[in-house]
Amino acid sequence: MGIHSNATSSSNGIPARSVYLDHAATTAVHPDVVAAMVPYFTASYGNPSSVHAWGRAAHQGMENARRQVAAVLRCRPREIVFTSGGTESDNLALKGAMWAYRRGLNPRKDPSVGPGHLIISAIEHHAILHSAEDLESHGFEVTVLPVDRFGVVNLEDVRAAIRPDTVLVSIMYANNEIGTIQPVKEIAEIAHEAGAYFHTDAVQAGAYLDLNADAIGADLLSLSAHKFYGPKGVGVLYMRHETAVLPQQHGGSQESRRRASTENVPGIVGLGAALSRVHANREAESEYVVGLRDRLIRGVQERIPGVHLMGHPEQRLHNNAAFCIEGLEAETLLLRLDMRGIGASSGAACASGSTEPSHVLRALGVSRELAEGSLRLTVGLENTPEDIDYTVEVLAGLVAELRAVEPAMQA
Repeated sequence: MGIHSNATSSSNGIPARSVYLDHAATTAVHPDVVAAMVPYFTASYGNPSSVHAWGRAAHQGMENARRQVAAVLRCRPREIVFTSGGTESDNLALKGAMWAYRRGLNPRKDPSVGPGHLIISAIEHHAILHSAEDLESHGFEVTVLPVDRFGVVNLEDVRAAIRPDTVLVSIMYANNEIGTIQPVKEIAEIAHEAGAYFHTDAVQAGAYLDLNADAIGADLLSLSAHKFYGPKGVGVLYMRHETAVLPQQHGGSQESRRRASTENVPGIVGLGAALSRVHANREAESEYVVGLRDRLIRGVQERIPGVHLMGHPEQRLHNNAAFCIEGLEAETLLLRLDMRGIGASSGAACASGSTEPSHVLRALGVSRELAEGSLRLTVGLENTPEDIDYTVEVLAGLVAELRAVEPAMQA
Protein backbone atom coordinates (compact mmCIF):
# COMPACT_ATOMS: atom_id res chain seq x y z
CA MET A 1 0.00 0.00 0.00
CA GLY A 2 2.99 2.29 0.59
CA ILE A 3 3.81 5.07 -1.88
CA HIS A 4 7.40 5.58 -0.76
CA SER A 5 9.98 3.32 0.85
CA ASN A 6 10.75 3.94 4.53
CA ALA A 7 14.00 2.00 4.52
CA THR A 8 17.08 4.05 5.35
CA SER A 9 20.58 3.35 6.63
CA SER A 10 22.48 5.11 9.37
CA SER A 11 26.01 6.36 8.92
CA ASN A 12 27.47 3.24 10.57
CA GLY A 13 25.64 0.92 8.21
CA ILE A 14 23.11 -0.34 10.78
CA PRO A 15 19.59 -0.35 9.27
CA ALA A 16 17.46 2.47 10.64
CA ARG A 17 13.71 2.97 10.32
CA SER A 18 12.21 6.25 9.18
CA VAL A 19 8.55 6.61 10.13
CA TYR A 20 6.52 9.68 9.12
CA LEU A 21 3.43 10.00 11.33
CA ASP A 22 2.41 13.60 10.66
CA HIS A 23 0.03 13.19 7.72
CA ALA A 24 -2.45 15.65 9.23
CA ALA A 25 0.21 18.34 8.69
CA THR A 26 0.99 17.34 5.11
CA THR A 27 1.35 14.34 2.83
CA ALA A 28 3.87 13.32 0.18
CA VAL A 29 2.78 14.06 -3.37
CA HIS A 30 1.72 10.76 -4.95
CA PRO A 31 3.87 9.71 -7.95
CA ASP A 32 0.78 9.61 -10.20
CA VAL A 33 0.02 13.20 -9.22
CA VAL A 34 3.57 14.32 -9.96
CA ALA A 35 3.32 12.70 -13.40
CA ALA A 36 0.07 14.56 -14.12
CA MET A 37 1.61 17.90 -13.13
CA VAL A 38 4.92 17.72 -15.02
CA PRO A 39 3.59 18.69 -18.50
CA TYR A 40 2.16 21.92 -17.06
CA PHE A 41 5.61 22.99 -15.88
CA THR A 42 7.10 22.33 -19.30
CA ALA A 43 5.13 21.94 -22.55
CA SER A 44 1.77 23.39 -21.43
CA TYR A 45 3.12 26.28 -19.39
CA GLY A 46 0.94 29.07 -20.82
CA ASN A 47 -1.20 31.51 -18.89
CA PRO A 48 -4.70 29.96 -18.88
CA SER A 49 -6.23 33.37 -19.65
CA SER A 50 -4.25 33.71 -22.89
CA VAL A 51 -5.99 32.91 -26.18
CA HIS A 52 -3.02 31.33 -27.98
CA ALA A 53 -2.26 27.62 -28.14
CA TRP A 54 -0.10 27.61 -25.00
CA GLY A 55 -2.81 29.38 -23.04
CA ARG A 56 -5.53 27.10 -24.39
CA ALA A 57 -3.56 24.01 -23.39
CA ALA A 58 -3.13 25.32 -19.84
CA HIS A 59 -6.79 26.31 -19.67
CA GLN A 60 -7.85 22.84 -20.82
CA GLY A 61 -5.75 21.21 -18.09
CA MET A 62 -7.29 23.48 -15.48
CA GLU A 63 -10.85 22.81 -16.65
CA ASN A 64 -10.21 19.06 -16.70
CA ALA A 65 -9.17 19.36 -13.06
CA ARG A 66 -12.29 21.38 -12.29
CA ARG A 67 -14.40 18.57 -13.71
CA GLN A 68 -12.46 16.01 -11.66
CA VAL A 69 -13.17 17.91 -8.44
CA ALA A 70 -16.82 18.44 -9.38
CA ALA A 71 -17.22 14.70 -10.00
CA VAL A 72 -16.06 13.93 -6.44
CA LEU A 73 -18.22 16.65 -4.87
CA ARG A 74 -21.17 15.72 -7.14
CA CYS A 75 -21.62 19.33 -8.17
CA ARG A 76 -21.38 21.56 -11.24
CA PRO A 77 -17.86 22.44 -12.42
CA ARG A 78 -18.69 26.15 -12.25
CA GLU A 79 -19.30 25.77 -8.50
CA ILE A 80 -15.58 25.02 -7.98
CA VAL A 81 -13.27 27.93 -7.20
CA PHE A 82 -9.53 27.26 -7.08
CA THR A 83 -7.57 29.01 -4.33
CA SER A 84 -4.08 28.93 -2.81
CA GLY A 85 -5.13 26.47 -0.09
CA GLY A 86 -7.46 25.75 2.79
CA THR A 87 -6.68 28.98 4.62
CA GLU A 88 -7.67 31.16 1.68
CA SER A 89 -10.77 29.05 1.06
CA ASP A 90 -11.86 29.49 4.68
CA ASN A 91 -11.20 33.24 4.56
CA LEU A 92 -13.13 33.62 1.31
CA ALA A 93 -16.06 31.60 2.63
CA LEU A 94 -16.46 33.48 5.90
CA LYS A 95 -15.53 37.00 4.90
CA GLY A 96 -17.13 36.69 1.48
CA ALA A 97 -20.48 35.50 2.84
CA MET A 98 -20.62 38.02 5.67
CA TRP A 99 -19.68 41.02 3.54
CA ALA A 100 -22.12 39.98 0.83
CA TYR A 101 -24.84 40.16 3.49
CA ARG A 102 -23.79 43.62 4.57
CA ARG A 103 -23.77 44.82 0.95
CA GLY A 104 -27.33 43.56 0.47
CA LEU A 105 -26.32 40.77 -1.94
CA ASN A 106 -27.71 37.86 0.09
CA PRO A 107 -31.13 36.89 -1.33
CA ARG A 108 -32.10 35.11 1.91
CA LYS A 109 -31.38 37.86 4.42
CA ASP A 110 -32.22 41.57 4.72
CA PRO A 111 -29.23 43.45 6.20
CA SER A 112 -31.59 45.72 8.12
CA VAL A 113 -32.45 42.74 10.38
CA GLY A 114 -29.14 42.96 12.25
CA PRO A 115 -25.39 43.48 11.99
CA GLY A 116 -24.80 40.00 10.58
CA HIS A 117 -24.19 36.94 12.73
CA LEU A 118 -21.71 34.08 12.30
CA ILE A 119 -21.68 30.77 14.22
CA ILE A 120 -18.50 28.70 14.59
CA SER A 121 -17.19 26.14 17.08
CA ALA A 122 -14.45 26.49 19.69
CA ILE A 123 -12.25 23.88 17.97
CA GLU A 124 -12.10 25.33 14.47
CA HIS A 125 -8.82 25.78 12.62
CA HIS A 126 -7.14 29.14 13.16
CA ALA A 127 -8.07 30.12 9.60
CA ILE A 128 -11.68 30.16 10.82
CA LEU A 129 -11.04 31.56 14.29
CA HIS A 130 -8.90 34.45 13.07
CA SER A 131 -11.27 35.24 10.21
CA ALA A 132 -14.09 35.42 12.75
CA GLU A 133 -12.03 37.77 14.91
CA ASP A 134 -11.41 40.02 11.91
CA LEU A 135 -15.12 40.08 11.12
CA GLU A 136 -15.91 41.04 14.72
CA SER A 137 -13.54 44.01 14.38
CA HIS A 138 -15.79 45.24 11.55
CA GLY A 139 -18.99 45.04 13.57
CA PHE A 140 -20.19 41.54 12.72
CA GLU A 141 -21.22 39.35 15.66
CA VAL A 142 -19.87 35.86 16.30
CA THR A 143 -21.09 33.00 18.48
CA VAL A 144 -18.49 30.39 19.41
CA LEU A 145 -20.15 27.10 20.32
CA PRO A 146 -18.67 24.80 22.97
CA VAL A 147 -17.98 21.11 22.38
CA ASP A 148 -18.27 18.07 24.64
CA ARG A 149 -15.31 16.12 26.03
CA PHE A 150 -14.98 14.28 22.71
CA GLY A 151 -14.99 17.49 20.68
CA VAL A 152 -18.52 17.15 19.28
CA VAL A 153 -20.82 20.13 18.75
CA ASN A 154 -24.26 19.79 20.35
CA LEU A 155 -27.04 20.22 17.80
CA GLU A 156 -29.28 21.97 20.31
CA ASP A 157 -26.54 24.52 20.91
CA VAL A 158 -26.53 25.25 17.19
CA ARG A 159 -30.29 25.64 17.15
CA ALA A 160 -30.28 27.90 20.21
CA ALA A 161 -27.59 30.16 18.72
CA ILE A 162 -29.51 30.89 15.50
CA ARG A 163 -30.77 34.48 15.13
CA PRO A 164 -32.76 36.29 12.44
CA ASP A 165 -29.51 37.82 11.13
CA THR A 166 -27.49 34.58 11.22
CA VAL A 167 -25.81 34.57 7.83
CA LEU A 168 -23.48 31.61 8.11
CA VAL A 169 -22.83 28.55 10.27
CA SER A 170 -19.27 27.24 9.84
CA ILE A 171 -18.41 23.93 11.52
CA MET A 172 -15.45 21.82 10.44
CA TYR A 173 -16.08 18.35 9.00
CA ALA A 174 -13.29 16.72 11.03
CA ASN A 175 -10.84 18.22 13.49
CA ASN A 176 -7.19 18.53 12.54
CA GLU A 177 -5.84 17.84 16.04
CA ILE A 178 -8.08 15.19 17.61
CA GLY A 179 -9.77 13.76 14.52
CA THR A 180 -13.37 14.08 15.74
CA ILE A 181 -15.96 14.01 12.93
CA GLN A 182 -18.89 16.40 13.33
CA PRO A 183 -22.57 15.74 12.46
CA VAL A 184 -22.32 18.19 9.58
CA LYS A 185 -25.47 17.06 7.75
CA GLU A 186 -27.65 17.71 10.79
CA ILE A 187 -25.96 21.05 11.46
CA ALA A 188 -26.52 22.09 7.85
CA GLU A 189 -30.22 21.25 8.15
CA ILE A 190 -30.55 23.52 11.20
CA ALA A 191 -28.79 26.35 9.36
CA HIS A 192 -30.97 25.96 6.28
CA GLU A 193 -34.18 25.96 8.33
CA ALA A 194 -33.19 29.46 9.44
CA GLY A 195 -32.24 30.63 5.95
CA ALA A 196 -28.51 30.63 6.79
CA TYR A 197 -25.69 29.23 4.71
CA PHE A 198 -23.60 26.31 5.93
CA HIS A 199 -19.83 26.14 5.43
CA THR A 200 -17.58 23.26 6.42
CA ASP A 201 -13.80 23.23 6.58
CA ALA A 202 -13.27 19.78 5.04
CA VAL A 203 -9.50 20.08 4.73
CA GLN A 204 -8.78 17.06 6.94
CA ALA A 205 -11.68 15.06 5.49
CA GLY A 206 -10.52 15.11 1.87
CA ALA A 207 -8.70 11.77 1.86
CA TYR A 208 -11.22 9.66 3.77
CA LEU A 209 -14.76 11.05 4.05
CA ASP A 210 -17.62 11.45 1.59
CA LEU A 211 -17.41 14.86 -0.07
CA ASN A 212 -20.83 14.82 -1.76
CA ALA A 213 -21.81 18.46 -1.19
CA ASP A 214 -25.55 17.77 -1.35
CA ALA A 215 -25.33 14.86 1.09
CA ILE A 216 -23.35 17.04 3.50
CA GLY A 217 -25.69 19.98 2.98
CA ALA A 218 -22.79 22.35 2.31
CA ASP A 219 -23.27 25.68 0.58
CA LEU A 220 -19.54 26.29 0.96
CA LEU A 221 -16.78 23.72 1.48
CA SER A 222 -12.99 24.11 1.80
CA LEU A 223 -10.28 21.66 0.65
CA SER A 224 -6.48 21.72 0.45
CA ALA A 225 -4.56 19.47 -1.94
CA HIS A 226 -1.57 18.72 0.26
CA LYS A 227 -3.73 16.89 2.78
CA PHE A 228 -4.62 14.16 0.26
CA TYR A 229 -1.31 13.46 -1.50
CA GLY A 230 -1.44 16.52 -3.74
CA PRO A 231 0.84 19.59 -3.93
CA LYS A 232 1.04 22.43 -1.44
CA GLY A 233 -0.21 25.91 -2.30
CA VAL A 234 -3.50 25.00 -3.98
CA GLY A 235 -7.01 24.47 -2.65
CA VAL A 236 -10.71 24.57 -3.44
CA LEU A 237 -13.72 26.48 -2.27
CA TYR A 238 -16.92 24.80 -3.34
CA MET A 239 -19.53 27.53 -3.74
CA ARG A 240 -23.08 26.34 -4.32
CA HIS A 241 -24.83 28.11 -7.18
CA GLU A 242 -26.38 31.43 -6.07
CA THR A 243 -24.57 31.42 -2.70
CA ALA A 244 -23.79 35.09 -2.08
CA VAL A 245 -20.05 35.51 -1.56
CA LEU A 246 -18.22 38.78 -2.14
CA PRO A 247 -14.72 38.36 -3.64
CA GLN A 248 -11.95 39.17 -1.18
CA GLN A 249 -9.11 39.46 -3.68
CA HIS A 250 -9.17 42.08 -6.41
CA GLY A 251 -7.43 42.08 -9.76
CA GLY A 252 -8.31 40.14 -12.88
CA SER A 253 -11.49 38.25 -13.74
CA GLN A 254 -10.17 34.74 -13.06
CA GLU A 255 -12.39 32.05 -11.53
CA SER A 256 -15.51 33.75 -12.91
CA ARG A 257 -14.61 36.96 -11.06
CA ARG A 258 -14.69 35.18 -7.69
CA ARG A 259 -10.94 34.95 -7.05
CA ALA A 260 -8.49 37.20 -8.89
CA SER A 261 -4.93 36.04 -9.72
CA THR A 262 -3.36 33.93 -12.45
CA GLU A 263 -4.22 30.35 -11.60
CA ASN A 264 -1.59 27.89 -10.42
CA VAL A 265 -2.19 25.47 -13.29
CA PRO A 266 0.31 22.72 -12.33
CA GLY A 267 -1.00 22.80 -8.77
CA ILE A 268 -4.62 22.74 -9.90
CA VAL A 269 -3.93 19.79 -12.22
CA GLY A 270 -2.23 18.05 -9.29
CA LEU A 271 -5.17 18.77 -7.01
CA GLY A 272 -7.62 17.31 -9.52
CA ALA A 273 -5.50 14.21 -10.03
CA ALA A 274 -4.97 13.73 -6.29
CA LEU A 275 -8.64 14.11 -5.35
CA SER A 276 -9.75 11.84 -8.18
CA ARG A 277 -7.19 9.22 -7.11
CA VAL A 278 -8.13 9.18 -3.41
CA HIS A 279 -11.84 9.07 -4.27
CA ALA A 280 -11.35 6.07 -6.57
CA ASN A 281 -9.31 4.23 -3.92
CA ARG A 282 -11.04 5.52 -0.80
CA GLU A 283 -12.58 2.27 0.40
CA ALA A 284 -9.42 0.16 0.19
CA GLU A 285 -7.07 2.86 1.44
CA SER A 286 -9.37 3.80 4.30
CA GLU A 287 -9.55 0.18 5.43
CA TYR A 288 -5.75 -0.07 5.35
CA VAL A 289 -5.20 3.16 7.26
CA VAL A 290 -7.85 2.35 9.89
CA GLY A 291 -6.05 -0.92 10.57
CA LEU A 292 -2.81 0.96 11.19
CA ARG A 293 -4.52 3.58 13.34
CA ASP A 294 -6.23 1.00 15.54
CA ARG A 295 -3.01 -0.98 15.88
CA LEU A 296 -1.28 2.20 17.02
CA ILE A 297 -3.97 3.20 19.52
CA ARG A 298 -4.13 -0.32 20.95
CA GLY A 299 -0.36 -0.57 21.27
CA VAL A 300 0.03 2.80 22.98
CA GLN A 301 -2.79 2.12 25.43
CA GLU A 302 -1.43 -1.32 26.29
CA ARG A 303 2.21 -0.28 26.69
CA ILE A 304 2.01 3.16 28.27
CA PRO A 305 0.19 3.90 31.55
CA GLY A 306 -1.34 7.31 32.09
CA VAL A 307 -2.22 7.87 28.43
CA HIS A 308 -5.51 9.44 27.35
CA LEU A 309 -7.00 9.12 23.86
CA MET A 310 -8.26 12.50 22.66
CA GLY A 311 -11.29 12.94 20.41
CA HIS A 312 -14.27 10.72 19.80
CA PRO A 313 -13.46 7.01 20.26
CA GLU A 314 -15.45 5.99 17.17
CA GLN A 315 -16.46 9.03 15.11
CA ARG A 316 -12.88 9.99 14.27
CA LEU A 317 -10.73 10.35 11.20
CA HIS A 318 -9.39 7.10 9.80
CA ASN A 319 -5.75 8.06 10.32
CA ASN A 320 -5.81 10.05 13.57
CA ALA A 321 -4.43 8.84 16.91
CA ALA A 322 -4.22 11.78 19.32
CA PHE A 323 -3.12 11.37 22.93
CA CYS A 324 -2.32 13.28 26.06
CA ILE A 325 0.36 11.56 28.14
CA GLU A 326 0.62 12.29 31.85
CA GLY A 327 3.87 13.63 33.27
CA LEU A 328 5.49 14.71 30.01
CA GLU A 329 6.27 17.78 27.97
CA ALA A 330 5.51 17.23 24.30
CA GLU A 331 8.45 19.23 22.98
CA THR A 332 11.03 16.98 24.63
CA LEU A 333 9.22 13.85 23.53
CA LEU A 334 8.97 15.03 19.92
CA LEU A 335 12.70 15.77 19.79
CA ARG A 336 13.51 12.30 21.13
CA LEU A 337 11.15 10.68 18.63
CA ASP A 338 12.77 12.61 15.80
CA MET A 339 16.17 11.34 16.88
CA ARG A 340 14.80 7.81 16.52
CA GLY A 341 13.48 8.51 13.02
CA ILE A 342 9.84 9.12 13.93
CA GLY A 343 8.07 12.27 12.72
CA ALA A 344 5.18 13.27 14.98
CA SER A 345 3.41 16.39 16.19
CA SER A 346 1.90 17.85 19.35
CA GLY A 347 -1.03 19.33 17.39
CA ALA A 348 -1.66 21.67 14.48
CA ALA A 349 1.49 22.39 12.47
CA CYS A 350 0.44 26.01 11.96
CA ALA A 351 0.45 26.56 15.74
CA SER A 352 3.97 25.20 16.33
CA GLY A 353 6.14 27.50 18.42
CA SER A 354 3.22 28.63 20.58
CA THR A 355 3.76 28.33 24.34
CA GLU A 356 0.03 28.15 25.00
CA PRO A 357 -1.82 24.82 25.25
CA SER A 358 -3.90 23.87 22.25
CA HIS A 359 -7.21 25.74 22.03
CA VAL A 360 -8.76 22.44 20.96
CA LEU A 361 -7.65 20.64 24.12
CA ARG A 362 -8.76 23.60 26.26
CA ALA A 363 -12.21 23.38 24.66
CA LEU A 364 -12.35 19.69 25.63
CA GLY A 365 -11.71 20.63 29.26
CA VAL A 366 -8.20 19.12 29.35
CA SER A 367 -6.05 20.58 32.13
CA ARG A 368 -3.06 22.70 31.18
CA GLU A 369 -0.71 20.18 32.80
CA LEU A 370 -2.11 17.24 30.84
CA ALA A 371 -2.28 19.26 27.61
CA GLU A 372 1.49 19.79 27.82
CA GLY A 373 1.85 16.08 27.03
CA SER A 374 -0.19 16.14 23.82
CA LEU A 375 0.96 13.88 20.99
CA ARG A 376 -0.68 13.58 17.57
CA LEU A 377 0.23 10.58 15.44
CA THR A 378 -1.41 10.47 12.00
CA VAL A 379 -0.72 7.51 9.75
CA GLY A 380 -0.66 7.33 5.97
CA LEU A 381 -0.36 5.09 2.95
CA GLU A 382 3.40 4.61 3.13
CA ASN A 383 3.28 3.35 6.72
CA THR A 384 3.42 -0.37 7.50
CA PRO A 385 2.43 -2.52 10.49
CA GLU A 386 6.15 -2.81 11.27
CA ASP A 387 6.35 0.99 11.41
CA ILE A 388 3.56 1.02 13.96
CA ASP A 389 5.17 -1.65 16.13
CA TYR A 390 8.49 0.18 16.01
CA THR A 391 6.80 3.44 17.00
CA VAL A 392 4.99 1.86 19.94
CA GLU A 393 8.21 0.24 21.16
CA VAL A 394 10.22 3.47 20.89
CA LEU A 395 7.47 5.62 22.38
CA ALA A 396 6.99 3.33 25.39
CA GLY A 397 10.72 3.38 26.10
CA LEU A 398 11.02 7.16 25.76
CA VAL A 399 8.02 7.83 28.00
CA ALA A 400 9.51 5.60 30.70
CA GLU A 401 12.90 7.34 30.39
CA LEU A 402 11.47 10.84 30.50
CA ARG A 403 9.22 10.08 33.45
CA ALA A 404 12.20 8.73 35.34
CA VAL A 405 14.26 11.84 34.60
CA GLU A 406 11.57 14.40 35.42
CA PRO A 407 11.35 13.78 39.21
CA ALA A 408 15.15 13.86 39.46
CA MET A 409 15.27 17.23 37.69
CA GLN A 410 12.67 18.66 40.08
CA ALA A 411 14.44 17.35 43.19
